[in-house]
Amino acid sequence: HMWFGDLVTMEWWNDLWLNESFATYTSIACQAAAPGSRWPHSWTTFANSMKTWAYRQDQLPSTHPIMADIRDLDDVLVNFDGITYAKGASVLKQLVAYVGEDEFFKGVQAYFKRHAFGNTRLSDLLGALEETSGRDLKTWSKKWLETAGINILRPEVETDADGVVTSFAVRQEAPALPAGAQGEPTLRPHRIAIGLYDLDAAGKLVRGERIELDVDGELTAVPQLTGKARPAVILLNDDDLSYAKVRLDEQSLAFVTEHLGDFEASLPRALCWASAWDMTRDAELATRDYLSLVLSGIGKESDIGVVQSLHRQVKLAVDLYADPAAREPLLTRWTDATLAHLRSAEAGGDHQLAWARAFAATARTPEQLDLLEALLDGSQTIEGLAVDTELRWAFVERLAAVGRYDEAEIAGEYERDKTAAGERHAATARAARPTEEAKAEAWSSVVDSDKLPNAVQEAVIGGFVQTDQRELLAPYAERYFETVKDAWDSRSHEIAQQIAVGLYPSLQISGEILDRTDAWLASAEPGAALRRLVSESRAGIERALKAQAADGAAK
Repeated sequence: HMWFGDLVTMEWWNDLWLNESFATYTSIACQAAAPGSRWPHSWTTFANSMKTWAYRQDQLPSTHPIMADIRDLDDVLVNFDGITYAKGASVLKQLVAYVGEDEFFKGVQAYFKRHAFGNTRLSDLLGALEETSGRDLKTWSKKWLETAGINILRPEVETDADGVVTSFAVRQEAPALPAGAQGEPTLRPHRIAIGLYDLDAAGKLVRGERIELDVDGELTAVPQLTGKARPAVILLNDDDLSYAKVRLDEQSLAFVTEHLGDFEASLPRALCWASAWDMTRDAELATRDYLSLVLSGIGKESDIGVVQSLHRQVKLAVDLYADPAAREPLLTRWTDATLAHLRSAEAGGDHQLAWARAFAATARTPEQLDLLEALLDGSQTIEGLAVDTELRWAFVERLAAVGRYDEAEIAGEYERDKTAAGERHAATARAARPTEEAKAEAWSSVVDSDKLPNAVQEAVIGGFVQTDQRELLAPYAERYFETVKDAWDSRSHEIAQQIAVGLYPSLQISGEILDRTDAWLASAEPGAALRRLVSESRAGIERALKAQAADGAAK
């Protein structure tokens, strides 16, 4: 922010992205470009974290243009979100590709010199970039910054009997915006790279050729590929230049399913992981097939951030997107895999610790739960695995959630860790217990009382909502709708937001919950901020129902 926000400051909050998006983008760009960088995978991390956040936010009913319409300071508070930060930075990366990196930084330098210690609007920046690049950015700005939503890019490839490409094109789609979102679907100009990958002699997937081009409109032909032997994988948006969901053609997807872990570079792996995840969320790839893809490649994934993200995504997919009849077998398959990877991971490494946490999150058989207890009391060890305070709590919380541990064991663990963090973990473990009494106590401490500190309340909510306890939590769905507006009106913003989001019945995935949410939205007259949060949670139920249907159809 020493440049974007301090040296030059936006004139009004609708140009907030001039501060936040630029600060986010330049921090990553500096890490990646630093000589002898300690962060060689900075753009992989960006693709895996920030862009995932942006894609999710941009598909919610609350999505909005990067240049939001800010009427007052209340609007400002709700727009410090994944659109302003993550999508803004992603679109900024696309702008750099669109005008050229050298031209971009020359334009930014001119912008700073011209407006140092002053206030600016978007037009000031675009004018400087137009001068250095020669590109007309008015249409670009209108389509990228003043509209909401995300495009899908699909390859259309035809080959002859010898495997030679006879035609190739990129099809761009503009899906309908979520119900309640303002605006119209928009096709945008994209500057992208297309990577052509094959296995080398060492069995690594390496890029043999890269084609960079402008994609605009519904269909863009790519004649540069005609006449070439079809590679094993054709990857759109290679190098992650643009902001778009990418699909793999059928042959590339089949190859990636078997060889995703064989990419030599981390970024194309991350892009393929992201494509598979998007397809799962969009009900184009069955959850069971997504799990198979992950299990085939995650053992070769070297980037710890990607591994941790995959752990979260698999757990979410199986918990929410799997056909309910298949959920338990898929969880068993995943948990068995986490234990196998825990035992085989490099002793003392980050991957071993990540697998230990993933195993603890879903351990379910008596033997697996016995292992958690044995690791806690020291009667068993796994070479290199340091069962430190945080990992101990992960084990305790799981054992509490399945009914193995009760108040005595939780209190005993808290005696070992009488810190603020220990207090939060103990609160989570108590709320996680699978009894009506524990749930009633947790609910009352959050909803009926306002005495819990913010962090402890968040911990209680995290323990209260357990994916293995859907039936136990079902009665609280109606109680949520009866109490959430009063809680919102009587609590501070952060506390109220924790309640509105954290206690929404997201595990009760059914048409009945959609109907009940709609009825509440129609009758409760919530303010704009609360309406936004509840509508976003409702969208999660709607997405889960579609994904569950797709998974069920894939039997």
